[in-house]
Amino acid sequence: MSHLILATNYLAADTLRQSGAANIALSFCMRFVFGQLPSAEQLIMGLERRSAKHCNPGDHWLDEVCRDCLEGFGTRDIGFFELCAKFDSIEVWVDPQPNDQLVLVWLLDLLRPYKEITTKLSLVHTDDAVTKYHPESVTKWKLPLFKVTDSHLTMASRVWHAWRAPTPEPCFDLLTKDLTILPRLRPALIAMLEELPGRTTGLGVSQFGMLGFGRRWYRAARGALGSRGHVRQAGGR
Repeated sequence: MSHLILATNYLAADTLRQSGAANIALSFCMRFVFGQLPSAEQLIMGLERRSAKHCNPGDHWLDEVCRDCLEGFGTRDIGFFELCAKFDSIEVWVDPQPNDQLVLVWLLDLLRPYKEITTKLSLVHTDDAVTKYHPESVTKWKLPLFKVTDSHLTMASRVWHAWRAPTPEPCFDLLTKDLTILPRLRPALIAMLEELPGRTTGLGVSQFGMLGFGRRWYRAARGALGSRGHVRQAGGR
């Protein structure tokens, strides 16, 4: 049986490729956490068979893949849906980081109308970033495999459309729902919403933390420089 792994980031795909866990291991390199989201049309175009439309680096979903990674299953020009049709089973390996969770819900929302793909699709949720581990170690992992159901697809579509909404209210509303069918989603969603500007400071959690770090660094540096000045002054008398 032919087996495809789709990872939610390229570093995980590289580790899984070296582990030999599947015939082919590929990834998606989208960044959905920061910046303007690509349009639905841009995302679909990137997954199509390579054509004159893919004229810039990164336009095609396989631009960063080495030439021999698809040996026996196609070339780097192949489209995503065309490639999926060649495999008997497909696993999506999902790291817990926020962007990986967004890639997951985008992918499941994308595949929702394609029963011929979703019926052979399973999810593997990792507790940590796969790339932190040696490929030989990953080979020995016995992580649970979850067959994709209509409930997965429905929840993923709801989350993806909430993330694409012009205001954060739909995402906050998700936190009142049962999200356990996507077990790493809630903490990732909370982490992303915490980056919204606060009412009092106008800063997200990371920005506020960096501000505090900067203040501590400034006080420490000022204290060190003051001590040096005092020593020089004492030595000059």
